[in-house]
Amino acid sequence: MGNDIEEPLKNEEEFADFHAGFVALIGQPNVGKSTLMNRILGVDLAITTAKPQTTRNRILGVRTFPEKGQICFVDTPGIHKAKKRLNRAMVSTALDAMDEVDLICHVIDAAEYVDNFDRYDEVPSTEAFILDKLSEVNQPVFLLLNKVDLVKKKDLLLPVIADLSERYEFAEVVPVSAAKGDNIRRLVEVLIEHLPEGPPIFPEDMLTDQAERFIAAEFIREQILEQTHEEVPYSVAVEIERFVENAEKNMLEISAIIHVERDSQKGIVIGKGGSRLKSIGRESRARMQSFFHRKVFLETFVRVESEWSEDPNALQRFGYE
Repeated sequence: MGNDIEEPLKNEEEFADFHAGFVALIGQPNVGKSTLMNRILGVDLAITTAKPQTTRNRILGVRTFPEKGQICFVDTPGIHKAKKRLNRAMVSTALDAMDEVDLICHVIDAAEYVDNFDRYDEVPSTEAFILDKLSEVNQPVFLLLNKVDLVKKKDLLLPVIADLSERYEFAEVVPVSAAKGDNIRRLVEVLIEHLPEGPPIFPEDMLTDQAERFIAAEFIREQILEQTHEEVPYSVAVEIERFVENAEKNMLEISAIIHVERDSQKGIVIGKGGSRLKSIGRESRARMQSFFHRKVFLETFVRVESEWSEDPNALQRFGYE
């Protein structure tokens, strides 16, 4: 992924006038929070798809900038009207993150919001809910209008910013395009300016605190999201049963179980003659090899676990509660 921002630190530095802290990315599903974090990190750490609710966990992504600062992003699930226990846990994860950071970025889909602004009688309910929750925090809050490259009604952009700024006193308002990289350098600069002064929180070469097992499971789930439709992606959980490093072959040996809630979903994931499961395995293995920089042997199995998304024990086992 291309970047117009500086490379991370390579050597020890004297951290004079250095800023470091945690930044939460919050917002509705599919507004581009994970894409934004990946863009600034310069690495595709968090999975991204066109489907809402792709992110289910809180994901830490760290980048250090020479003699300037260290931004520790906390990417969160999209805030939405949750019915299932899994979805309620996801929303709770996002809201809890706001209390544990130094700065909050409220990300909105500018293309959707701006182009529909003249149809709104009032702020959409989910945005109103987020603004209400933001009124309870003490940290500075940025408003990030993402996807500005897709805005059709450009003349409405300033009125939208004015309207939202009347409803909440944002520390900064920054229009960006995570997909194109527009205004990302400016965003990084103002983020660092607002973080506390102090030395790096993490080693300068650290990217994330997520275990490799978690990342492998996410890459498999990403392919399921991409290759299946309707309710199937939201009824899937991936569990890594075996994750072994074979030093002799410089290879990771991974076994994964794909959990679904119904037999019909199992058939969809496997596909005719096992074709879809083979494709999911092939594409996710390629993603793992690129990320882990080594060969990967991957085997996948599909198992029915009825209503796991409502089972507190299953949610805990899969890391959602």
